[in-house]
Amino acid sequence: MILSIILLLWLILAQSCMKFRMSDEEAKKKFDAAGVTIQTPVKKIDGVNLHYAQTGSDTLPTLLFVHGTPGSWDAFQAYLMNKELLKYYRIISIDRPGFGYSDFGNAINLSAQTTIISKWMDAINNGQPFIIIGHSLGGPLVLKLAAARLQYTKAVVVLAGSQDPSAEKPEKWRPVLFKTPLNFLVPGALRPSNEELWYLKTDLKEMGPDYEKITCPVYLLHGTKDMLVPYSNVAYTQKMLTKTDSVFVTTFEKENHFIVWTREREIVELLLKLK
Repeated sequence: MILSIILLLWLILAQSCMKFRMSDEEAKKKFDAAGVTIQTPVKKIDGVNLHYAQTGSDTLPTLLFVHGTPGSWDAFQAYLMNKELLKYYRIISIDRPGFGYSDFGNAINLSAQTTIISKWMDAINNGQPFIIIGHSLGGPLVLKLAAARLQYTKAVVVLAGSQDPSAEKPEKWRPVLFKTPLNFLVPGALRPSNEELWYLKTDLKEMGPDYEKITCPVYLLHGTKDMLVPYSNVAYTQKMLTKTDSVFVTTFEKENHFIVWTREREIVELLLKLK
């Protein structure tokens, strides 16, 4: 009886906790306090509600940030508040499909995400170039986005990106969770994260044609002590990018996976250099 009650309570709790997202109301308060105006619109693309946060002038080139898994747009909130960057860029960070407020809980693979987000890029295109920045699982996604929208992608910045299929662990237990009732026991954003991480193992093997299309500069930033996404991803990505002679690597010695936050200054300086 006690076990049944505990299980019931966990099922209820799992639906509401660990969503890794910030409400629009909380974002507005935080950005108002920083003296930065933020917009948090939603656009429907192919039936998917795509939620994003935006700061800066609509007349400027765009910095587009793409989070990893799990996560949401607010992983990059410090960049959207950065007054130096705001002098030169419109800054946007999206909730990828299945996360944040973009149809939360409904995971899709990288190809489907690319189709939706690239169409959304068309909808918000202001005639100025995009610089696309992705962290972790957002790394392969921004490379696919660059391949899909070469015409207005100026550069790609990959932060601790997971591109190498051979660096992914088999993890054959993942479908046991999302394809069975056990999925209801997985809390919040970990549920779509588990599912898309299983898709990723196939997604990465199918990216060959994407690499063949990329001709813009690509910047790879990675820590040597990254225990979640091995540093070997850098060499793999360099090898695959055969159509651009502008691949630049920044290695952070003894740094872990979370360079978005621990190396913010260096990343901001790079983005300012790209203006």
